[in-house]
Amino acid sequence: MNSSRHTRPERVVVIGAGMVGLSTAWFLQEAGVDVTVLDRDDVAAGSSWGNAGWLTPSIAVPLPEPSVLKYGFKAVLSPSSPVYVPPTANPRLLRFLAQFGRNCTHPRWQRAMAALIPLNNGSLDAFAELERGGVEARTKPAEPFTAAFRTVADSEALLEEFEHIRASGQDVTFDIVDGDAARADEPALAGGIATAIRIRNQRFIDPAAYVESVAASVRARGGRILAGQEADDVVSSGSGVVVAGERYDAAVLCTGARLNRLARDFGVRRIVQAGRGYSFTVKVDDQPRGPVYFPTQRVACTPVGDRLRIAGMMEFRDVDAPMDHRRIQALVTEAGTLLEGVHLDQREDEWVGARPCTSDGLPLVGATNDPRVFVSGGHGMWGITLGPVTGRLLAEQIVTGVRPEPLRAVDPLR
Repeated sequence: MNSSRHTRPERVVVIGAGMVGLSTAWFLQEAGVDVTVLDRDDVAAGSSWGNAGWLTPSIAVPLPEPSVLKYGFKAVLSPSSPVYVPPTANPRLLRFLAQFGRNCTHPRWQRAMAALIPLNNGSLDAFAELERGGVEARTKPAEPFTAAFRTVADSEALLEEFEHIRASGQDVTFDIVDGDAARADEPALAGGIATAIRIRNQRFIDPAAYVESVAASVRARGGRILAGQEADDVVSSGSGVVVAGERYDAAVLCTGARLNRLARDFGVRRIVQAGRGYSFTVKVDDQPRGPVYFPTQRVACTPVGDRLRIAGMMEFRDVDAPMDHRRIQALVTEAGTLLEGVHLDQREDEWVGARPCTSDGLPLVGATNDPRVFVSGGHGMWGITLGPVTGRLLAEQIVTGVRPEPLRAVDPLR
């Protein structure tokens, strides 16, 4: 974008009311822009609602990594596998999986990791800025953030990943404890846990409550949020863009796993595939003080009020496919062997949400081939962690016409 010919937009429409879209709207307001947010459902109705709510920049890494290929073809076809691909003849999904597989190499992972580091480094500061600026919800320190393992050998894969993260230039601070010490911190851990890694300097939130709080701040500062408003298309002309019958100076597409439907008309060709995750909440006799992660089983647990949210699974499937209850049962089975005092027969809030994944593990944030249309999506598992920082950077680009350096590697037209 040529900043010398740039006209600062006064009215911007943001399509999508999850963490990514609302953060973008909030930071646009910081720059004095009048914003309207549209969503086909409601605030935090998509993947922002039932996820684990981790703010973990130290371990926010690209999804395509060499270890993913270790599952093997038979494993990913099993509904009980942490990574599941239902048998399909869908050419779009098959093309995405082929591209994803090509990116599961260490050199490509390193390049993607280098691109994420500037975003990771700014992520918690962006949350702090939201809270200084009027968002009433607060992030919570994840002390401890516990990654637990049945065997010492199981922990070696995460420790190796930490070495790669550090070699890429990302800081990660941790200490290793035995099972007894881990249970002293978190009594809900099962007796079979032999070792744990406590990751430092991370935070967490109740994601739905936090996103609702961002929405409340957007409204309090004069923004409109229109729920149940489908944006069928975005029509751009020399005088602005028209969305849902109303004219604006610019539009930002933040529609998660549905991003391609609107963005492809503006030159965004990378596939954004639904990587669906599942969760539920339960009562637990000893509520963990912080998040608990079981990397081998890919099960994530987060305190949400007086309940524990148990989340996990990666399911490459159509965004609108019905919930597969076998995936919930797989989570229940794993949790029953990893945790104690958890009332798994009294589950509430069973949920499936579609994380928007790209084949190279990097989000799509920035200008399209139309100077009035921008996108922010494809954050994969890190939309909560990175939504505010990418919202701040994209708002800067929209207002000034100058692309911030951290957005160069996540160009949506790449």
